[in-house]
Parts: sequence; C-alpha cells; structure tokens
Amino acid sequence: MGWFESLVLGLVQGLTEFLPISSSAHLRIVAALAGWDDPGAAFTAVTQIGTELAVILYFGKKIGRILRAWFLGLFRPEWRSDPDSRLGWLIIVGSLPIGVLGLLLQDQIDATFRDLRITATTLIVFGIILLIADRIGKQQRTLDQLNVPHGLGFGFAQALALIPGVSRSGGTTSAGLLMGYTRSEAAEYSFLLALPAVFSSGLYKLTDIGKNGESAQWGPTILATLVAFGVGYLVIAWLMAYIKRRSFVPFVIYRVVLGVLLFGLIFGGVLDPNAGPVGS
Repeated sequence: MGWFESLVLGLVQGLTEFLPISSSAHLRIVAALAGWDDPGAAFTAVTQIGTELAVILYFGKKIGRILRAWFLGLFRPEWRSDPDSRLGWLIIVGSLPIGVLGLLLQDQIDATFRDLRITATTLIVFGIILLIADRIGKQQRTLDQLNVPHGLGFGFAQALALIPGVSRSGGTTSAGLLMGYTRSEAAEYSFLLALPAVFSSGLYKLTDIGKNGESAQWGPTILATLVAFGVGYLVIAWLMAYIKRRSFVPFVIYRVVLGVLLFGLIFGGVLDPNAGPVGS
C-alpha cells in the first residue's frame, strides 16, 4: 500500500465511519474499483481507532462524566443509580456480543465476509431495515431510559457490523429506532458503544499490520488513521446536527443504489467479488 492509497482510504474511513453506509464496505469497494489490493481487516480495524479518537474529542465531556460516575459507583453505593454510572455499565453490557462474536468469527471476518456479493447484499438489506426503523420507530425514548435488554439489543446490532456493508452506526441506530429511541439518542449511544469494541479490535489487529498477507504497512496505516481522525470529527459534528432535523432516507437511497451498482459490476464481469478488477 502506497502513501496516496492510504490517504484516499483514510479519507474514505473518516467520511463513512459515522454515516449509516458502512465504512468497511466503502474501503473494500474503493480499493477494488481502483485496482488496489484489499486493504484487509487489520487496516480497517486500526484506522477505525482514528475515527474513535474523534468520538472521544467530540463527546469528551460526556465520556468524562460517564467514567467518573462509573468509577465512583464501584465504591460508593449512592452513585450506582446515577444515569451516567448506569450508562457506563450498559456500554460494557452492549459491548459483549461483538467481543464474543468477533473472536469466534475471526476467520470469516478476515476472508468470507469480505466477498463483495455479501457486501452488496447487506448494503441493500440493512438499508431497507434502516428505512423501516426510521419510519415506524416511535422516537420517544432517551438514554436515561436505557436498560439491559435494550443495551444487549444495541450490542447484537453492532456485532452485525462485523460483516462489511451492515454499518456499525446504521445497525445500532436502526436497533435504537426500533426500540423507540430518538435518532440523536440512538446515534449517540451507537458512537459511545463503538469505543470499547473499536479500540479492542484495533489494538488486537496492530500486530497484523505489514504481515500475514496484509497489504498495509505501518507508515501508510498511521497516515490513514490521522486523516480518518480529522475528517471523522467533522462528520460527527455534521451528522449530529443533521439528524435532529431530517430523516435517514437519503442514506437509505444511497445504500440501495450502491448495492445495486455493485451487483451490476460483479455480474457484469467488471469486479471480481473476492479481489479487485478482473484480470488485475
């Protein structure tokens, strides 16, 4: 992987991580269309650390309150009923599904799930699910009403994002809408819930950079991670303002169109579903 390639993929990661359109799918598709090697699961996991650092910067005050209340709750019973303390525990609970499934399905994540036919299918199917959730969700609940069953519901939705095309933010936000949470509350919890999973996955995959068939090397990966951080912060700020006023319909249309086009390129012989352009 060269420097220009890493710059482009860093931009793609930053632009798509928080939008409900799947950053892992876009990294896979952009690389395939450009004739580059699949950047690999390790590159994706490590560059996501950059976008999650943007979450820490944007939600820094709230994350600080959650950590303080959660820590105090370990030693002072009166803090255990604090909403921020409860939210801290529910982030841990919601992180369990992706932690367990990520370890159990590691081989599939690195290989089988990266088939572009699967990516096209999940783009379309989970786009339609997002549309349904956006239309029928009551959008009344706030995070103060979050409980263990709902936390696990968010968590299993996040685990589906192990498959490129599902979208971590799209899957968890869809689950939140179906459980009655507002768009902004569902999106905020989605971002916070991603922190333990992404940092764990990124740190776990650090040793895979530059080896085990990965095309990414350390220098380009660091550049892509820094670019993803800066762009990701801007995207968070824009999205949180956008969803307070408007629906997810434009993202649904984009997902479906992209999925259909991807199927067309694959079955038209332009793209190899397991690599890049045919003949490359």
